[in-house]
Amino acid sequence: MAQIIETVDVDVPVSVAYNQWTQFETFPQFLDEVESITQSGDTHTHWVVEVAGQRREFDAEITEQHPDERVAWNSTGGEADHAGVVTFHKLTDTTSRVSVQLDWEPQGAVEKIGDLVGVGSHAVKKDLQNFKKFIESAGSESGGWRGDVPR
Repeated sequence: MAQIIETVDVDVPVSVAYNQWTQFETFPQFLDEVESITQSGDTHTHWVVEVAGQRREFDAEITEQHPDERVAWNSTGGEADHAGVVTFHKLTDTTSRVSVQLDWEPQGAVEKIGDLVGVGSHAVKKDLQNFKKFIESAGSESGGWRGDVPR
């Protein structure tokens, strides 16, 4: 299984970064590979993505979520096998750090070669930079879910 870890510092309070991250249906606005996400309940999402020219659909379940701290998930079905966690860290009252750890199983030769040369890591780094631009230019979150999902 491949693993990607990337981090970005954003010029918004940790609660703003966290709240925006809980708005999964807005992900296509800053995650390049995501075509759409449909949320069906507090802990279930359906994703449509295009990675390396391959369109895939999968479901994911939020397995742990704590306001201003973390959101963790596992894929539960479909064409992608992955899990991850996003953590949020207060740096100052107006800046925060967002860290992503993504564990995934590359499928097929193209994804396996891409993993070897760091394509996935580069994509996650770019997506985090897109998130930084998105949230900093907005100045505030478009919504937020403050519920707690225990592990």
